[in-house]
Amino acid sequence: MDILHLIDRLEELFNESRPIPFTHNVIVDEDRMLDLIDQMRVAIPDEVKKAQQLLAQRDRILAQAQEEVNRTLALAREKSEQLVERDSIVEAAKTRSDQIIEQAHQDILEIRKDADAYVLETLTRLEMEMDRALTQIRNGIHLIQQENAPASPPPP
Repeated sequence: MDILHLIDRLEELFNESRPIPFTHNVIVDEDRMLDLIDQMRVAIPDEVKKAQQLLAQRDRILAQAQEEVNRTLALAREKSEQLVERDSIVEAAKTRSDQIIEQAHQDILEIRKDADAYVLETLTRLEMEMDRALTQIRNGIHLIQQENAPASPPPP
């Protein structure tokens, strides 16, 4: 039985009691009063048990909530650390990529310089070879022209 209901019945018993004239005392039905007190003795431990169970349940829920908060915070910290680590990895990769690109540009300039030097040297050698061949060709043409030229009469 609910303790509040029993208190209401006790108050009802008091209100139904007969007052003693010229005092603040009342005459109460002893059997009904003792019966209500017995019922309260039985109900109060049940109510206290229920209250203790509610407190224990509240403490358990609070502990679970705190555990969930701690777990969520730990996950958030871990995720944050992963993001920071990933950002630093990305930054390091970007720095390394910039270095590789810069080195590639330097290598390209060096290769182009070497290639230009090689081409210039090869073309210079080819020009000298062609000059020599052209000189030989001209000499050959000149020689053939001299050999095929009509013999001019000897001077008198």
